[in-house]
Amino acid sequence: MKRQLAFVLGGGASRGALQVGALRALAEAGFTPDILVGTSVGAANAAFLAIRGFNLGSIEELVQVWRDTTLADLLPANYLWLTVRALLNRPAENSSQRMRDFVVAHGLSPDLQFGDIHGVRLGCVACDLNTGRPVIYGLDPIENVLEAVLASGALPPWVAPIEQNGRLLTDGGVVSNLPIEPALQFGATRIIALDLADPASVPVEGKGFAPFLAKMINTVQLRQLDLELALAAACEVHVQRIPLYNKQPVPLWDFRRTDDLISEGYEIARQEIARWQAEQKPGWRGWLDRLFHPN
Repeated sequence: MKRQLAFVLGGGASRGALQVGALRALAEAGFTPDILVGTSVGAANAAFLAIRGFNLGSIEELVQVWRDTTLADLLPANYLWLTVRALLNRPAENSSQRMRDFVVAHGLSPDLQFGDIHGVRLGCVACDLNTGRPVIYGLDPIENVLEAVLASGALPPWVAPIEQNGRLLTDGGVVSNLPIEPALQFGATRIIALDLADPASVPVEGKGFAPFLAKMINTVQLRQLDLELALAAACEVHVQRIPLYNKQPVPLWDFRRTDDLISEGYEIARQEIARWQAEQKPGWRGWLDRLFHPN
């Protein structure tokens, strides 16, 4: 059976720019995925590259898409007011429409089905709140790609859950923020995972609901990651995880540091790839490298 390399792209809203830089480093190093699986913003990045093909040219196009986000106001900063509206069952419909319009304007046709994508398999992960289970788009070739990307990124309070065929669909990070298990369902035999979950953004101290919620979400995501890594190990699938921790925490809604994050993601991935390559060298070559290039 042909080996299948999967790139797994985690969720993290504006921090998804880090993935763009990391993907550039992977492409330059000669890594080409057979499978692209993403959650939330990772699903959007994965879909863009699956449609256009994974190469340096399409990655540069994705860079421009991310620069356009700085003007699009996709996740307004007034999230507290949006939360109040959501609790009163009066979600801001314009946020959902703005997200859809942006994605369509940047090349995702409303009629595109997963079976129309060639050269790489695409998977997008959402969550059905009615069943508490993940919804994995892409296993069925007739499913709609735009619906999948929007469901995977339906992140409250900015984007309300989507009611569809008896399901209540929301951001895939609720059930699989770094979708390793879904990649296994697509037949991955090796996984490179771009993880946006940054523990530095979780407050160690502080009282009130906001720090509590941040810690609770972090706990759930860490538990998910442990279980999915254990499952991959049980299936004898090697996972190379690249933790994309930027120098300064960035709020989910703040897209103003896109260029900085792309550069940081590139450097983090480049250093990680160099470490992989050093570990693969024969013992004597690695010893010589450490002798003459100690840094």
